[in-house]
Amino acid sequence: GAGRLGLPFFLVGAKSGPCDAVSSERSLNAELNNGRLAMLAIVGMISQNGFLGTTGASMWIPGAAFDKELGATMPFKYFDPLGLASDGDAGAFRRRRAAEIKNGRVAMWACMGYITPEYFRWPGYLSPSANLKFTDVPNGVAALSKVPAEGWAQIGIFIAFLELFALRQDKDRMPGDLTGAGRLGLPFFLVGAKSGPCDAVSSERSLNAELNNGRLAMLAIVGMISQNGFLGTTGASMWIPGAAFDKELGATMPFKYFDPLGLASDGDAGAFRRRRAAEIKNGRVAMWACMGYITPEYFRWPGFCSPSEGVKFADLPNGFAAAAKIPGLGVLQILAFVGTIEIFNLQSTPGKYAGDYEGYGAFGLPGGKPIADVAKKEKSLLAEINNGRLAMMAIMGMWFQ
Repeated sequence: GAGRLGLPFFLVGAKSGPCDAVSSERSLNAELNNGRLAMLAIVGMISQNGFLGTTGASMWIPGAAFDKELGATMPFKYFDPLGLASDGDAGAFRRRRAAEIKNGRVAMWACMGYITPEYFRWPGYLSPSANLKFTDVPNGVAALSKVPAEGWAQIGIFIAFLELFALRQDKDRMPGDLTGAGRLGLPFFLVGAKSGPCDAVSSERSLNAELNNGRLAMLAIVGMISQNGFLGTTGASMWIPGAAFDKELGATMPFKYFDPLGLASDGDAGAFRRRRAAEIKNGRVAMWACMGYITPEYFRWPGFCSPSEGVKFADLPNGFAAAAKIPGLGVLQILAFVGTIEIFNLQSTPGKYAGDYEGYGAFGLPGGKPIADVAKKEKSLLAEINNGRLAMMAIMGMWFQ
């Protein structure tokens, strides 16, 4: 009843000829894939339509009473998932925008305050009466317990002065435009001067940049404080934690040396070597396991797996289901083979590198020739470690799937 591209032959009482699957293979595959995508898309559209109650432009990028204000930038444009400003209350929006700008500015200073003391400290004393130097104050969260009570009182009074006088928000100025500070936050109040009103049109790009940088800084400082509390430091190890073995093979980007539980923090070389050997061994098994999951989908050995039980290789299902089909004697043979390798073949004293056993060459070939070039050998070993890590994740994914 329908021809190529769905032309409705039935409307004129005609019939279309059979489809040539060979010449139309590309088109038929495209139709299948487009249909699959469309099925997902229509479910999303119906859900979003039901949630937003519209099929207009606001269904894709929801608008609001203030979607033309500063800060409504890509990719989210106006972002108010909780609908706090959906009532259109201009006063409440203005108050929230002023608070957002203020918190963003404080967060940007806080981020710089976390990083700068790692490279520079003021000379002299923070508190002469307490004999406390700036260099004695630790960075990050730990500083809270070192600043004297009088110092906190000074900080509180200074903030109150800024809030009530120097940086007070005037009602006749746009949020964040303060009389006591000019462009880039220059503190005019220190010389008793006042800044002129901000030109929102000519400064739109700068104002949007400040809002977005402040939003990023608020997220960043929360991350810094959390990471500082978790790792107990603000140094370089806060960003890419190091350890006694961070120069070993396997310390690659993006995490470099990755030991979040601190298992090797005691610097025990013997324990590290044992764990590394276990990691390599598990990685090698996982790589074989991944191939063992995929290969039977395309190739099976001919003949019988168990002649006495009448079980052919072709009769064994793939994946977990195979465990129930292998005869008990077959399981014992597998365990005996693994035990033999563990006890005899792979118990020889390894060389310089964990997992590098005597009598085995490149690619694990028994009696094979080892890689003589040290740089090439380390590159191959590093690739093996990383491929093994990926395979361990992959085989778990295959099992679950």
